[in-house]
Amino acid sequence: MTKSADSKARGRRVTLDAIAKEAGVSASTVSKVLNGRGGVSEQTRRLVEEKLTACGYIPRSATDASRVIEVVFYELGTEWILEALQGIEEVARETGSTIMLTKSHDLLEPGQGWAEQVSRRRPLGVILLFSSISEVDMRRLRNRGIPFVVVDPAREPGLDVAYVGAQNWAGGVSAAQHLIDLGHTSIAAITGPEQQLCARARLSGFRFALEMAGIEYRQDLVKWGTFHPEAGRELGLELLQRPDRPTAIFAGADQQAAGVYQAAGELGLRIPQDVSVLGFDDLPIAQLIWPALTTIRQPIREMARMAARMITRPADVAHQQIELATELVVRGSTGPAPGTA
Repeated sequence: MTKSADSKARGRRVTLDAIAKEAGVSASTVSKVLNGRGGVSEQTRRLVEEKLTACGYIPRSATDASRVIEVVFYELGTEWILEALQGIEEVARETGSTIMLTKSHDLLEPGQGWAEQVSRRRPLGVILLFSSISEVDMRRLRNRGIPFVVVDPAREPGLDVAYVGAQNWAGGVSAAQHLIDLGHTSIAAITGPEQQLCARARLSGFRFALEMAGIEYRQDLVKWGTFHPEAGRELGLELLQRPDRPTAIFAGADQQAAGVYQAAGELGLRIPQDVSVLGFDDLPIAQLIWPALTTIRQPIREMARMAARMITRPADVAHQQIELATELVVRGSTGPAPGTA
């Protein structure tokens, strides 16, 4: 398509026949691609997708979507996901929408073939929790008029990806600064998967605060794991059995912190007298363990609510990128470094 033809196409509705002619295929092939049906080679599918994008095709169904919000997640049983779902459910109830849950096949992306399945379902929009989305899937959803928003993106999102997240870097700074203010200089960190954006951002903020205070950032006191209690316990045991054990541990998630509590208990250590523990999220578990957990609160439910509102008002979705503030919540798990009180 020439530049002038492309400009004209963007000024009017483009037909399937026009797309088919540009791609050198039949209109039925274009229809199969749009509706996520089989019988089309991957090469042809990509070609048609590119022509749809170039021509600015607007499907009629974009204005006639069902009132279903599709929510993509990797692990349903975590408190983080349950908090987010409650926020989405509140907006769905307000707008007369329903929620459909889709389990991702991978921690970082929904998986191959997912976009075609969404195309057949024609939801009002898609919310991806703690996930990411490929360029190919983005193009396919957009060509079908299906808006999507990522909550707490797993990877660095492009400038054209709508997302709602938290100020993870600032939260890492606040966590370290709180422990520094209590006199701690030997501070360890247990964080999430290294490929996860929020884990890297929290650790980066933590490191910045240490270095600004003139405290050495020690790689040997940093442990990468998962955001689960099992990782907190296992890595906590490693740190707390060192001859030069740290006086404080910053856990990248409250559930990790709960695992650190277990490790400390097994070793006969008291919190916070022997070791201070600080988490991230402010999930319900933070107030159920004892002593209650000092943590960095990220507004998970509000993040999810905001994403759902964006989906129910599609005009608000395009290119919106929002990061909500985090907040230090001081409870009983942090105290002065041993020997400084």
